[in-house]
Amino acid sequence: MSAPVPLARRATAEAAGTAALVAVVVGSGIQATELTRDVGVQLLANSLATVFGLGVLIALLGPVSGAHFNPVVTLAAWFTGRRTADGPSLREVAAFVPAQIAGAVGGAVLADALFARPLVQWSTHDRSAGHLWLGELVATAGLVWLIFGLARAGRAHLAPLAVAAYIGAAYWFTSSTSFANPTVTIGRAFTDTFAGIAPASVAPFLAAQLAGAGVVLVLVSVTFGRPTPITGDEVVVPHNEQQLATPARPAEESALS
Repeated sequence: MSAPVPLARRATAEAAGTAALVAVVVGSGIQATELTRDVGVQLLANSLATVFGLGVLIALLGPVSGAHFNPVVTLAAWFTGRRTADGPSLREVAAFVPAQIAGAVGGAVLADALFARPLVQWSTHDRSAGHLWLGELVATAGLVWLIFGLARAGRAHLAPLAVAAYIGAAYWFTSSTSFANPTVTIGRAFTDTFAGIAPASVAPFLAAQLAGAGVVLVLVSVTFGRPTPITGDEVVVPHNEQQLATPARPAEESALS
């Protein structure tokens, strides 16, 4: 039997999942800087923790909310499904995006608390440069291409592994270390640690992320064509009729970040 998942539960899952993701990113960055002075090792530790944490969170919360944890994914899902009702409604977008932002800020505060740091301390890590903005555009475009490509190819069940692996790779092949997420970017401005970003650097990052998502949606259509219908047991992007199967069948579960 399946039952509709209430919007409040889905929004809560998005808030909690985003909070956990940012806590992993920031907390692992703090831990890395306390254990070693080698910047390369610090980045390696930070990226590995993010890969494992993200994969677990997608697998855990995908059946509830779709595990977006990212307004770019939510907005892209709404835009591509707005005419067919396959994507989230504007009401769902209005619930998800604030939940994601609140979760991201809460996750940064939690990470600081875990390491006895000031709970809110604006980052002084300046990330203002054209090549970094290009890095964010490319990182976000690749993420959206992967997510919607998997869904349209009927392989959304690979999302926990594939999305986590992509983010781990993008830590290393992009100049910006692949934030690829507006809410994660905002949350990381609240911590003056290894993973932080200065508030003045946030707006250009957000613009690059949104631009990357917008551009790549054209590529998604060209390479994968029209989306296929989404069944209740195949949780790809949340929509009005999204359902949570009980018990869930692991081989059919899928989620996106």
